[in-house]
Amino acid sequence: MAAPSNAEQTQLQDMEEEEEAGMEEREMESDEEEGMGVENSEDEEEDSSEDEKENEAEIQRLEEQLSINAFDYNCHVDLIKLLKQEGELFRLRKARQKMSELFPLTEEIWLDWLKDEIRLTEEDSNREKVYELFERAVKDYICPDIWLEYAQYSIGGMGSPGGIDKVRSIFERAVTAVGLHMTKGQTLWEAYREFENAVLSTVQPPPGRIPSREEQELLSAQLERIHTLFRRQLAVPLMDMETTYAEYEEWSENGVPETVVHLYRKALQQKEKCKSYEEALLVAEPPKLAEYQAYIDFELKEGDPARVQITFERALAENCLVPDMWTKYTTYLDRQLKIKDLVLSTHERAVRNCPWTMSLWKSYLQALERHGADHQSVSDVFEKALNAGFIQATDYVEIWQANLDYLRRRVDFSKESSKELEELRAAFSRSLDYLKQDVEERFGESGDPSCAIMQIWARIEAHHCKNMQKARELWDNIMTKGNAKYANMWLEYYSLERAYGDMTHCRKALHRAVQCTSDYPEHVCEVLLTFERVEGTLEDWDTAVQKTETRLNRINEQRAKAAEKETNLARHEEEKMEQRRKARAEKKAQKKSRGGEKRKAEQDDYQGDWTEESAPKRQRGNGDNNPDEYMETETGLFGRNAPPGNKPGPGGARNAQQGSAVAAQRQNDDRRELRDDSCSVFISNLAYTLEDPEAKLKLLFESCGPIRRVQLITGNRGISRGYGYVQFESAAAVPEALKLDRKEVEGRPMFVSPCVDKTKNPEFKVFKYNTSMEKHKIFISGLPFSCTKEELAEICKPHGSIRDVRLVTFRSGKPKGLAYVEFADETQASQAVLKLDGIDVEGNKISVAISNPPRRNLTDKPGSSRPAGDIMPRQAYGSRGRGRTQLSLLPRSLHRQPAPPGKVENGTAAERAPPPPPSGSTAANAAGEPRSLSNSDFAKMLLNK
Repeated sequence: MAAPSNAEQTQLQDMEEEEEAGMEEREMESDEEEGMGVENSEDEEEDSSEDEKENEAEIQRLEEQLSINAFDYNCHVDLIKLLKQEGELFRLRKARQKMSELFPLTEEIWLDWLKDEIRLTEEDSNREKVYELFERAVKDYICPDIWLEYAQYSIGGMGSPGGIDKVRSIFERAVTAVGLHMTKGQTLWEAYREFENAVLSTVQPPPGRIPSREEQELLSAQLERIHTLFRRQLAVPLMDMETTYAEYEEWSENGVPETVVHLYRKALQQKEKCKSYEEALLVAEPPKLAEYQAYIDFELKEGDPARVQITFERALAENCLVPDMWTKYTTYLDRQLKIKDLVLSTHERAVRNCPWTMSLWKSYLQALERHGADHQSVSDVFEKALNAGFIQATDYVEIWQANLDYLRRRVDFSKESSKELEELRAAFSRSLDYLKQDVEERFGESGDPSCAIMQIWARIEAHHCKNMQKARELWDNIMTKGNAKYANMWLEYYSLERAYGDMTHCRKALHRAVQCTSDYPEHVCEVLLTFERVEGTLEDWDTAVQKTETRLNRINEQRAKAAEKETNLARHEEEKMEQRRKARAEKKAQKKSRGGEKRKAEQDDYQGDWTEESAPKRQRGNGDNNPDEYMETETGLFGRNAPPGNKPGPGGARNAQQGSAVAAQRQNDDRRELRDDSCSVFISNLAYTLEDPEAKLKLLFESCGPIRRVQLITGNRGISRGYGYVQFESAAAVPEALKLDRKEVEGRPMFVSPCVDKTKNPEFKVFKYNTSMEKHKIFISGLPFSCTKEELAEICKPHGSIRDVRLVTFRSGKPKGLAYVEFADETQASQAVLKLDGIDVEGNKISVAISNPPRRNLTDKPGSSRPAGDIMPRQAYGSRGRGRTQLSLLPRSLHRQPAPPGKVENGTAAERAPPPPPSGSTAANAAGEPRSLSNSDFAKMLLNK
């Protein structure tokens, strides 16, 4: 900061002397008023001095705190407020200067600073410093009030040479920047016109004198400027623009031109479109983020770049600490406007407001490269990014990768050696040291566990520099950092050797992979055998087979031990849960028995006291006591709807609802008896709130064949239960109808299945999809709920030919974040697992494995046709090495043989549960063999205890 000039020092001294003189006068007046003496004056001085001491101590504390942490924003604000309160002008200027170097200042801070500086610099020689301060202020945010203050201040210097042109230049920049501001832009336009009207008064000749030719030209030019300002303003949608139009009509001698009227009406239409968004902003509470988001989306659809820009700027003035808003704005500028000065200045403002956001720095570096910035500027921005203080270790890895990508693009690899290549290698080496020393010490983790930077370096050395020796050294370093147990790391190294190395090192890498891999050894063994089939001799083949068999046997033993340990642990937990369950059931049974005895005693007492005289009298029109209102009949009708002559039954109104339920059930049973199951399909999982479901089902199934009728099962109130039947004229339509299974109906999957007896049709599939391992299909978890089938197909398409994509959903139709993707063959699926596992999809880290669903206990279900031996056993470990054994939560003592199938109803087998066994028994049958129990068995066991 430059030292103050002599004129400034003189002004400051005069202000301080005047302030001291004023204080003395006020002290003297206070002594004379109301008879107050010298003692009161001394007390006031003591209080004032104490306040000054306290404020000075607080100022020193804040300055000391800022010396420790210069990025404490609130501390800067508090210090500026205190210094302004104390009148410490030089220290106040210094504090503001330091804060502006680190942070963008708000509109209020800038206006206070500018007004203070304007009061201090009345001389023309110091106006340039104020101009420089205004130029800094308008760069932080696009604020109409700052631009208006800037333009009005410049009017004070219009008497100097070139002053009028300078004022016009500032006004033009102002209306370009904020003239489209719908609520505040009009003030700026009017100030511009007032300035031009003031200039017009200076060029008009005195009344009665004929102007010269030069004076007439100046007058005409000035009038045309004002006309142009009116036309430009009326073409912009602004609040209260009708007043401006009326003013132009009055001012213009020849009326308003037709072209201006056309532009004015068009602007009025645009204002009406934006009016609702502006009104929402007026009534909303700051920071109005949701309202601005809606406004921005509207302007993006409209497609006017100038209006999009001003809307973004208005939103950022109130939401400057929202990184997503800056990202959206900079992305729009990068892809749409592509104006160098605007793009780079906005990126710079973004990282100044949100320096902790790595993605903003990364976009800034790419924008600098895209617009041809010099190498030193890019390097300086990168160094600032390293000191910005990111919140996680992976951010440093990504910013280093962005810088390394930039340096790699500068290298001309056709030359064996160059300055750029040496700089790239030095940057790779520095990045590894930085991540190891600085990042690991700060976060306690590397941020790059898979050594992605070293992998890229090795690729560059092998591909561009033909230096396989350096590439192998880097891969040895990668494997020593805990990556030797992962199959994908070994296969990545193998592919590098395959492309740029030799067969000897390929074989050596695969043998080491078989020995070290623990997460997916089967795949590595398969790759080794395939390699020897193509490249090796018989001796190489024998060695590979022996090594893979030995390794897989050892792995299977380890998995078996781990599975046994997990099973024992689970069994122990089951026994504990069973003991707690029995204790709760016994406690509940005891409580129930005590409650039953108590109710029985109360009922006996109540019936003994009941007499005809003590019974409450029933009166007509009295609500609950009106027999006409509550009457039960055989048809389930009661009240005024009952047939004449019926009397209330013994159950009274209490059984009315049960009667209607029985009637509804009888109606459903009658319909079931009339249905032909061979021509029908069973529909389920429909939404209860589906409007006119029968009409919608007819519309859905009419393409399958002629429909005889649609039957929906309803409850006692006539409300759909979400399932029913569609009966066709012929059985030929059923296969076509089954193809509509899982079709989405108002956001919910509809289940379609044949009307068959599952116990008498073994070929009927209980589960639609395969439950065994499918090596050509991958299972993906951790997907964002917004991910669609098309988006997932685009992600997987680069890794092979896709046959099918299936998103797993709940019965309600909401996604679970899981999916299955079927490829043409096993190789493509394996490559997809290696390439896709762990990648980010819309901020979610996904997990990918070969499809191997958990074993389903189908033999326990009467409708199951698959024997236990046909089901492939689940692997003890998944693709990432974790145990996935499926454990039964039922104690062994309760396992029993399946019960004989019961009556078939609604396409499902209904089981008849045997009487519950006595407490503590093993529930063995007559032959002494254990028998499997159904869910209803357990329910009765608990309820009857």
